[in-house]
This record gives sequence, C-alpha cells and structure tokens, in this order.
Amino acid sequence: MSGMKRTTEKNLMVFSGRAHPGLAEEVAEQLGSGLVPTSAYDFANGEIYVRFEESVRGSDAFVIQSHTSPINEWIMEQLIMVDALKRASAKRITVVLPFYGYARQDKKHRGREPISARLMADLFKTAGANRLICVDLHTSQIQGFFDGPVDHLMALPILSDYVRDKYGDQQLAVVSPDAGRIKVAEQWSARLNNAPLAFIHKTRDIDRPNETVANRVVGEVKNRVCILVDDMIDTGGTITKAADALIAEGAAGVVIAATHAILSGPAVDRLKNCQASEVIVTNTLPIAADRRFDKLTELSIAPLISRAIREVFEDGSVTSLFDGRA
Repeated sequence: MSGMKRTTEKNLMVFSGRAHPGLAEEVAEQLGSGLVPTSAYDFANGEIYVRFEESVRGSDAFVIQSHTSPINEWIMEQLIMVDALKRASAKRITVVLPFYGYARQDKKHRGREPISARLMADLFKTAGANRLICVDLHTSQIQGFFDGPVDHLMALPILSDYVRDKYGDQQLAVVSPDAGRIKVAEQWSARLNNAPLAFIHKTRDIDRPNETVANRVVGEVKNRVCILVDDMIDTGGTITKAADALIAEGAAGVVIAATHAILSGPAVDRLKNCQASEVIVTNTLPIAADRRFDKLTELSIAPLISRAIREVFEDGSVTSLFDGRA
C-alpha cells in the first residue's frame, strides 16, 4: 500500500484577546489548559498587531473575546486573531463570544438601515472561523446568520439557581420587561416552581435609542417578590422603569437578573436609585471597579463556557448542558 498513515492526537488551545482576560483565564484554568502566550499591541496609528508565541498547527483553537467598550477595537482584534490562526494552519477555529457585539441590530426597523448582527457573522466567517459559541444572544435568529455551527449557551441555570437558593422560600413572580421576552420568562418560571408570569407593556421611540416608556404591568404581582429578567442592562432605563412600575403595582420587592452587564452612561446611578433590592449579573463583560455598587451581585459564566468548550472539543453534546433545550 502506498502512502502514509498516522493517528494524530487532538490538541485544544485557548486564546484570549485583551478585552476581558480575567474571564478567559478562568475558563482556561477550569479546562486545565492555560492560555496560549500572545503578543498584542497597538501601533501609533491605532492598528492592532497580534502574534502567538507557540505553534498552533493542527490545533483545535478557541478564541475568547467579549465585545466590551471600545467595542469596535475588540471586534477587530478578535478578527485579526482568527486570521492569524487560519494562516498558521490551525485545524479548527471556534470563536467564543460571551457577549456578541451589534446583536441588537438584528433586523431592519426602517428602510436604509443595516443588519449589523448579520455583518458580524459574515466577518467572522470570512476571517476563518468554523464555529461560534455565544452566550444569551439578544434574539435566537442570530444563530442563522453564521454559515456554520453555532452553540447558543444560556446563563439561565446559573442565574436561576442563585435566585432559587436565595429567594425560593418567598412568593415569587417572574416578570419580563417586555412582551418579546416572555418565552425566556417561561423558562425561568419552570425553574422556580412554576412561579406566575407577568410582563411590562412598554413603548419605544425608534428615533430615540435606549429610551422606553413602561406603560402598565400585565399579570398578578401584588405582594410577590418579582424576578425581573432580561438579557442585558445597557443604560438601565428600561429595567429600572419596570422595577418602579412593579413596586407601584404592589409588589413586595424586585430582584433584577440579567446576563450581560453593559452598564453604559447613567446605568449605575439608575440601578442604585431604583426600587430593586438586588441586581444579579454574570461576568460575560468586565465590570470596572467604579461601575460596581452595593446591590450588584456578579456570578461567573466561566464554568458554563468551559464545559461547552470541552463538549465541542470532545465531540460531545452542548445541548446536554441544558437538559436538551439549547
């Protein structure tokens, strides 16, 4: 027989950009792999340079980067890292996005607008990504924007376990800040002993981003501790208005639970001064010391991401992490 046969071992390598190295280090530690040493710096004109200090040939590469502010810079750095891996002959490149930038621009509201979430997916595919791992996308249809496998992880088990352990002995209600996220609220309810559901009827002016009006509460919340659930807190306007509306309707208390703590502009002051007693988030995005406050509880998403990476590397089932619902 002509030719040569060789059985090669799979090689998992974890890479981190500079946006949120603490999370990447925690993920790598739980995988027992360590981060690949990387040189990254900016040229005087703002261009980004990246080089990996170890051979990546034939590796199963996982590139972790959270799209925090300055968001465009960190997206570009991650794209450059993917390109470097492709040109260095990595066997498979998985882009890990704890927070997917531009996810809110997932459809056209009016003519002559972009669908930037789709553009993001195209950029990563063009750069050389074979697969995406994301956490709590703003809308599930974004999975279809990428031409390849997308693993959509949910922070729900981490957040709901904390809420159940701390507030499970009280009368609860699960509240969605708008009608569009009622499906997520239903999943929360199932994990909190089928607590009743409610939602905030609100209106949004498409000409004024980050501004909403909480019109009224739909559902029974009186004398209950309301778990107000959302995927992200940006300026905090929507979620704090919802919390105040719930208290006005007779709720015994409000607890805010969200995956992504963007905390832009006035968010911290709004959250400090609103009626909620606790704000629970995960560390998908870095939270600066001056953006932390007494009500804030931060839970680590690293165990979930590391388990997902392990399942992908070992050709296992990511869906099994969520009882078959992912």
